[in-house]
Amino acid sequence: MKTVRSLVITGFGINCEEEMGAACTLAGAQADIVHLNQILHERVSIHEYDLLNFPGGFSFGDDLGSAKVLGNKIKFRQTESGKKLLNELERFLSDGKYIIGVCNGFQALVKMGLLPNIGGRFEQEVTLTYNDSGRFEDRWVKLRVNKNSPTPFLKGLQTFDVPVRHGEGKLLFADEEVRRKVIEKNLNCLSYADSDGNPTAEYPFNPNGSELNCAGLTDPGGQVFGLMPHPEAYLSLYNHPDWARRKRQNPGISEEGEGLKIFRNIVEYIGEKYVE
Repeated sequence: MKTVRSLVITGFGINCEEEMGAACTLAGAQADIVHLNQILHERVSIHEYDLLNFPGGFSFGDDLGSAKVLGNKIKFRQTESGKKLLNELERFLSDGKYIIGVCNGFQALVKMGLLPNIGGRFEQEVTLTYNDSGRFEDRWVKLRVNKNSPTPFLKGLQTFDVPVRHGEGKLLFADEEVRRKVIEKNLNCLSYADSDGNPTAEYPFNPNGSELNCAGLTDPGGQVFGLMPHPEAYLSLYNHPDWARRKRQNPGISEEGEGLKIFRNIVEYIGEKYVE
């Protein structure tokens, strides 16, 4: 089986690239961490990779809204040979490849129109804005997976815990038509859930007040996946604040963190495609 190659983008205030790279490596991929400028100057090509990762952080200081500047840079900036990077991402996806964005990376995917991309024109259809609490939220949450979601990133998952670290995570739809189509196509692939695993709008289980309690989106083809919480921050059982009790109650529990499953899913899925 061919080794899956994973490209992790960094630079301009992104600060979760090492965790993202570690997640891909632990999942069995070859992970390269590359500054966005290396791509824009065509020293590195995204087309040499199978999985493209947009990590979390504070790109450009979030001065004009979280990831707005990063999204515009990717959408409109031309490479050395005059190609728009957004067009290169479109080609990347047309080749059957995959993209994940976490937190600031999710915000960038939303603002450059890759998610949910219902119309297929890479135009912004939703936004991520200030939390209802009016403050930065740094806490662990439980997520419920939409079992009808089209994305392979979430295969076999039902509920899992992950941390959130954001000030602008409230997802809003452009209009009722976008909202309706997201529901109809099961693109709202992750919901914030209460302690029983039921989707909820109640704070702090839902840390930001997102419409549909939405914590993550996928595009209609399942190739692009974004979420506000940080799965790459839960790669080991010992990352969890409640690990000691869980270990006592179940001594045989896996020492892998639940967030790692997302990366294993996509690396295994891509690897299986090569075998086919």
